[in-house]
Amino acid sequence: MDKLIAKDLLKIKAVFFRPDEPFTWASGIKSPVYCDNRLTLTAPEVRLDVENGLAKLIETYYPQAEVLMGTSTAGIAHAAITAHILGLPMGYVRSGAKDHGRHNQIEGRLEKGQKVVVVEDLISTGGSVIEVVNVLRGAGADVLGIVSIFTYGMKKGLERLKEANTENHSLTNFDVIAEVAAKEGYIDKADIQRLIAFRNNPSDESWIGGNTK
Repeated sequence: MDKLIAKDLLKIKAVFFRPDEPFTWASGIKSPVYCDNRLTLTAPEVRLDVENGLAKLIETYYPQAEVLMGTSTAGIAHAAITAHILGLPMGYVRSGAKDHGRHNQIEGRLEKGQKVVVVEDLISTGGSVIEVVNVLRGAGADVLGIVSIFTYGMKKGLERLKEANTENHSLTNFDVIAEVAAKEGYIDKADIQRLIAFRNNPSDESWIGGNTK
């Protein structure tokens, strides 16, 4: 499954590698990879692989799930489609409470004690998805864990998940996508070491220009 999803994402350029001309994240970090998993929604065959894959992860790791909650905004559609496949209710969590109406931050019906799985598109440092988990727990939900399409496996993200006592299961990950990208000719095989150097320490830019420590 991890290699299939990696091939799917690369094919539609949802994950695009550019190690010689890195992208700049909002944080200012230079990155050799750009991720836009929203593109899976406009590629029906890939979308089917992704949603069936997420459903399988939930059935495997969280069979007691009662509600799916998407992250706003990227996880909403994936939560909705996956919930439809599984016959489960779904909702989503806003980045902040509305300033009008009922001032909801959680959209959709959620009862205290319900067993919830959070659906996210990708995880890097883990900050945003942990905020969603905390909001749901604050509302009385029993958050079983997270499923996502793609994870970088960054140290900060792994540490945050551990601190929040939350686990994540992804369809694919940075290492697998780098391997598949090299095999399929999207990047040179020699670039894998540079990509892993970035993943291991994003603040160290020594990998740029072909160098690694």
